[in-house]
Amino acid sequence: PMITRHIRGLEEELGVELFHRNGRGVVLTEAGALLKSHADEIVERMRLAQNAVSNLRASPRGRLVLGVPPSVGTVLTVPLVKKIKNEFPNVALQVIEGFSGHILEWLIAGRIDAAVLYNSPNHPSVLTEPLADDELFLIGPALPEPLLPRGPVGLGVLAELPMILPSRPHGLRRLIDNIVAEHGIYPRIEMELEAMPSTLLLVEEGGGYTVLPYASVHLLAEAGRIEVWPFDPQITRKLILATSSQKPMSSTFRPLFRAVRTELRDIISTHVWKPPQHNR
Repeated sequence: PMITRHIRGLEEELGVELFHRNGRGVVLTEAGALLKSHADEIVERMRLAQNAVSNLRASPRGRLVLGVPPSVGTVLTVPLVKKIKNEFPNVALQVIEGFSGHILEWLIAGRIDAAVLYNSPNHPSVLTEPLADDELFLIGPALPEPLLPRGPVGLGVLAELPMILPSRPHGLRRLIDNIVAEHGIYPRIEMELEAMPSTLLLVEEGGGYTVLPYASVHLLAEAGRIEVWPFDPQITRKLILATSSQKPMSSTFRPLFRAVRTELRDIISTHVWKPPQHNR
């Protein structure tokens, strides 16, 4: 039989007998028992190696760096980190906040693995997919007697109210300037601030009005500390998820990336993204 021939060949190669043969069968020799113990160890190590590789495929390990703008970071970061920690315990998720222009530069340079951005960048190495339409709202102080009625407001209020907006290189400011220019409106800029927390503090204290997505202010709005008005016509921008073709996602990290994408879309579909009247 073939097994017998293999055993004979192995005995000849090792120069020892592996079995005592008698009329009742075969028994391992001392050399055979020693070889078997090593063989058992090799088989067990192979099994452990196969399991380790399979587990690596099923549960990625390493670090994923995601860039997000501050206007949505407060809403996206905490639930996303919790989900990744629960589903991918061997992955360290690092979230870096920055303006969209800076995040795009980091993505192209390979400093981050993926990015949440506003509007699709015109760059050959950036791959994008849409997440949502992000509507912008007029944000103002919660005054005892509000200057504006509830409900949508026209773009003309930007020329009448003291506005606190970022300076022109900022993507939000460029978007607002372009839209109001189309309607022949010149916004009344009271202050230019890049820091969103400072802007919101000034707004809450009655120092002016600003324009932001509802996700950035939903906690303040729900607490009654600020007021929120939609615009008519709406001001919207595209929220996208971007990766770089220069740093393709490995097959190991694809399940993780799918989880990130799904969680982002789930968060965007919740009440924190639009005022309650917009969810009806």
